[in-house]
Amino acid sequence: MDIRIMEYYLAIVREGNISAAAEALHVSQPALSRQIKDLEDELGAKLFDRGNRKIKLTEEGMILRRRAEEMVRLMQITESEIGQAHNIISGEIHIGAGESLAFRYISKIAGAIHKSYPDVRFYITSGDTTDLMEQLNNGLLDAVLIFNDYDKELYQGIPLPSKDRLGILVRKDDSLALRKEISISELKDIPLIIPREAVNIFASDPRLSDMNIVTIYNLIYNASLFVENKVGYAIGFIDLINTTGDSALKYIPITDIVLDPGVVIWKKYKIFNSAVNLFLDQLKKL
Repeated sequence: MDIRIMEYYLAIVREGNISAAAEALHVSQPALSRQIKDLEDELGAKLFDRGNRKIKLTEEGMILRRRAEEMVRLMQITESEIGQAHNIISGEIHIGAGESLAFRYISKIAGAIHKSYPDVRFYITSGDTTDLMEQLNNGLLDAVLIFNDYDKELYQGIPLPSKDRLGILVRKDDSLALRKEISISELKDIPLIIPREAVNIFASDPRLSDMNIVTIYNLIYNASLFVENKVGYAIGFIDLINTTGDSALKYIPITDIVLDPGVVIWKKYKIFNSAVNLFLDQLKKL
């Protein structure tokens, strides 16, 4: 398997059939079909169910698509870093983070770097801890912002100065909106909308294991729309959704769950470009 074949494979996935992919790649259809057949033989797996008009990925095909995207992206990052190695301060910085007010510290550093070094480019990937850690380990991200413990043998980390607060997002016309604060035990009988990375926490904590979870979300904005339409009540970091003015929503702080501070971590012993090194140096000064 080489990068060119991965790019061919992703083109077929993107275009939906081999003919369109061959046209986009400026190669002949028989040649592209032969390349994919050789790839399937090499892997010992069928990658597509070929219909009359549009291909459908098999389970093995979906696995390869995810890994192919990572391989191609990693090659692009590598080519960019090599091409920019001769510059004093330039390059790309790839950061992963969940939705959090703690991200403001990262954005302030980014603003200062961009002002002094306009050739530096930031790439931000949003996601939960599981997804971000996988991308960090695969070399697709330079650093990630997380809110749980990490393996200090494998990673270095810098805790951010402030903590996010946990709350429940409710409609302003709901009876709970009259509360100034609430405990987790008082949420036992109401329909809850929780972040995906909290699923394991809810399952393992006796106080939370039998909660009425109706929706699991990844992005708080989408969860807030569910709250507006009375699907349930969303647990998440306070103040990520604007609840002022004409907003139909309100945050109520949850009093008895203590959050770990946000920590920016990166892999130990990894060689970074000059831009990432500058970013990490600024981070250590917080």
